[in-house]
Amino acid sequence: MAKTRPGVPSKIKTGRKELDTYTIKGTNKVVRGSLTSGDYVLMRPSDAGKPPYVARVEKIEADARNNVKVHCRWYYRPEESLGGRRQFHGAKELFLSDHFDVQSAHTIEGKCIVHTFKNYTRLENVGAEDYYCRFEYKAATGAFTPDRVAVYCKCEMPYNPDDLMVQCDGCKDWYHPACVGMTTEEAKLLDHFACAECSSDDDVKKSQNGFAASPADDVKVRLYLSLVIACVNVLLVL
Repeated sequence: MAKTRPGVPSKIKTGRKELDTYTIKGTNKVVRGSLTSGDYVLMRPSDAGKPPYVARVEKIEADARNNVKVHCRWYYRPEESLGGRRQFHGAKELFLSDHFDVQSAHTIEGKCIVHTFKNYTRLENVGAEDYYCRFEYKAATGAFTPDRVAVYCKCEMPYNPDDLMVQCDGCKDWYHPACVGMTTEEAKLLDHFACAECSSDDDVKKSQNGFAASPADDVKVRLYLSLVIACVNVLLVL
């Protein structure tokens, strides 16, 4: 199975009937199609060496011979976008694209879950079927919505939930261990942390395990980064 080019939908024959559900071949897993609440599925790529495609099923149809087709909306992985994968993109991050397609239901390998970014960061255990999305992506132009995202640390990078960060007990800002001269192993052993600006402040009140929470839950955001500008800069370098 291969994705069609954005803007070039597969041909749809008439005489089809819409189905509420489809049972994945060889399993008892049921897929539901809906424009607003369709299931997330893993679809077999044409290249066996690549990971499965991720899509949201928006409609399921069958013809007179019971050949079932699914109308889907693709999720893109960062490396499939015009700007490519960047440092802040997590391993399970996806972009909801404006690329719609029609594929054979037989290409569905399984179901998955695409969480909101905040819900994903709150998962106690991340399974193989768990993904997250924080941006919508226009496949033809490479534009993102929203086009700005909160940044953290001295390096002013967006939060990557795969990376450990430590929170300063004084200013409550978040830092990558490497950016403040620590290894990840050293950061995991910390009970308290004060950044360079706060370390000289005798009034800093240090709390236990300052790194335990997630920057995604921190409402004190200082700066914003335009993803459109970032992508343009990458393309100019290339």
